[in-house]
Amino acid sequence: MASSNNSFENIQRTLDLAGQELKILHQISQSISCNLDLDQVLHNVIELVVDVTHGDSCLLYLIDEAGDHLILRASKNPHPRLIGKIALQVGEGITGWVAQEAQPVAIARHASKDGRFKVFNSLPEDKYEAFLSVPIVAPSDRVIGVINVQHRKAHRHSDREKTLLSIIGHQVGGAIENARLYQETARRSQQISTLAQVGQVIASGRYLEEMLQLIVRMIAEMMQARVCSIMLVDNQKNELVLKAAKCSSEEYWQRPNLKIGKSLISRVVKERAPLMVRDVTKEEGYRYPELASKEGVRSLLSVPMIFKDHVIGVINVYSADERTYSNEDLRVLSTVADQASLAFENTKLSVAIQESQEALQTRKLIERAKSILQRQAGLSEDEAYKRLQQQSMRTRKSMREIAEAVILSSELQG
Repeated sequence: MASSNNSFENIQRTLDLAGQELKILHQISQSISCNLDLDQVLHNVIELVVDVTHGDSCLLYLIDEAGDHLILRASKNPHPRLIGKIALQVGEGITGWVAQEAQPVAIARHASKDGRFKVFNSLPEDKYEAFLSVPIVAPSDRVIGVINVQHRKAHRHSDREKTLLSIIGHQVGGAIENARLYQETARRSQQISTLAQVGQVIASGRYLEEMLQLIVRMIAEMMQARVCSIMLVDNQKNELVLKAAKCSSEEYWQRPNLKIGKSLISRVVKERAPLMVRDVTKEEGYRYPELASKEGVRSLLSVPMIFKDHVIGVINVYSADERTYSNEDLRVLSTVADQASLAFENTKLSVAIQESQEALQTRKLIERAKSILQRQAGLSEDEAYKRLQQQSMRTRKSMREIAEAVILSSELQG
């Protein structure tokens, strides 16, 4: 009789688990798979996991584009200052181990004493007792993230909990991949639009300073950058000079020029190659870590502006969160740098032509004024020139202005 009861209970548990699986699949189909907003998808996953496990905490990490870091992207308890900022390498901590091995981990008590545990002092969940972690798996069987569930007190995870959470980890992978793909497609569309806008700005014939300032604003919006700047090379002083920036403080504008060869960013000029830094506040050779912290920036992507094999400047993009810039980010920013380089050189050429034309016109006016003085006052050519020069010094006006005044007076008298 006891054996019959046990058999019935096992069947009942199996049916309950199957019912829960169907419920999860239905929820994923209804509220997750049909959504293309990544943040909303992750929020729905968190709600689903908490509903199934009744955990006190749920943290969701996604592997970055480079495939070597896990980034905290969503949580049950609000952590607005930590989302996107907490990162650990694949293989690091329990979370990194789960991602690397594609296997779940369940710890009933004293989770922080596990040899794989990594402490983040900013996360209160580090003090929780129980820890259940499963990989998020894409349809291609590739691990794309990790879901962690924690309980404040010791908690023995049932087979049902572990099975259901593993099901969620495998089923939501496709929804997250679709949302990421949609997000990436939208971002690339914006990048194409921005490149077209940059081209329009360059063709508009605006003044150099105005043009560069418009370009940094468009780059900042396109790459969701906290700070974006363009620095040009001063060959005489061997310095990088800030010419345009999108930033939040006046202090950024007032910082000294960067000596080429004595700063991190100047490596872009010396090596004629892009530079990527995951966290500038920790990077040796970065000159202004305190200012970076004040501006709230972490990762840096810097590309050279090259014209006819000469580096004429750099474009710098800083993100608010630690991130790994993709090859696509590098390609797009390098394209903008090429456009800006061409615009800068064309503007310099236009200014030089204009100055040359103005100088020629000035010489013609002076020659005409000299002739008038020679004729009216009986002066030699040298004497006429000296009189124009003396009048210029006495009145603190340019030679052109004095010459124009002489010509106007002559025309009025005539």
